[in-house]
Amino acid sequence: MSPNQRVKGLSLKVGPLGENDRLLTLLTEENGISRLAIPGARKPRSRLGATSPFNFLDLHIVGNKDLKRVTQIKILKSYGNLGKHIETLSAAQAISELIIIMVGNENPQKDLLKLVLIHLNRLDDLHKIKFDSLQALAISVQSCIHLLALGGYCLPLQNCCHSGSKLIAPIGEWSWKCSFIPEEGFAIGGIPNASIELNPSELALLQRLLLEKLPCHSNGKLLGPKYVWLKLLKVVEAWIATHLQKRITSLQMMREVIISSDLNTK
Repeated sequence: MSPNQRVKGLSLKVGPLGENDRLLTLLTEENGISRLAIPGARKPRSRLGATSPFNFLDLHIVGNKDLKRVTQIKILKSYGNLGKHIETLSAAQAISELIIIMVGNENPQKDLLKLVLIHLNRLDDLHKIKFDSLQALAISVQSCIHLLALGGYCLPLQNCCHSGSKLIAPIGEWSWKCSFIPEEGFAIGGIPNASIELNPSELALLQRLLLEKLPCHSNGKLLGPKYVWLKLLKVVEAWIATHLQKRITSLQMMREVIISSDLNTK
């Protein structure tokens, strides 16, 4: 980052820095993740004090040292609606957590910011219609799968990790199983001590999540019941924990909220 620069980026995290300042974790197309000081942002009536997570910002940055300073902030878009529901907030926070784990400081990732904004916009749009927690769960699962693929940790959904044969889900053959082994991938058949077993429909749904759009029926209704999406969430969580050596706490929160809401409606 040059000594004097104007950048556009997404605020992933905002925390205290010293007595009066804030520390901003920013995702930009040009620089990947940057950590920037916002001087005086914690003072009353500070013109830089309105920064919060999940704002798309236009910033003026100065400084030659490792921790550069923000001198001007303009909010281009606020994703404040994400906080209206725990499910959308958890999904957004999971995106932020995963990015911070995968992307190094000042390490540009082509198309990452664009991808993140696509998924945040989808989550943000959920408040415009009758809210559906299943949609939030599905967007959360797909956003993690897309981010993992872009970051080089793609779920190996094309071939059996044992035989190398194509993973083609035989829809309707309910005796067919695919075993998920977090350290290796997906193996055709029932494997002793496998983490999760998927039937043909579940595997096919998981494979479709690599595509751009969520899988839906012709009437626009999301494919798959809630228990299947929770199962796919478990696959994603196990893959991240194994290959990134981290657990995404926001995904755990998502799971707990969804399960709790189901119990409360019974």
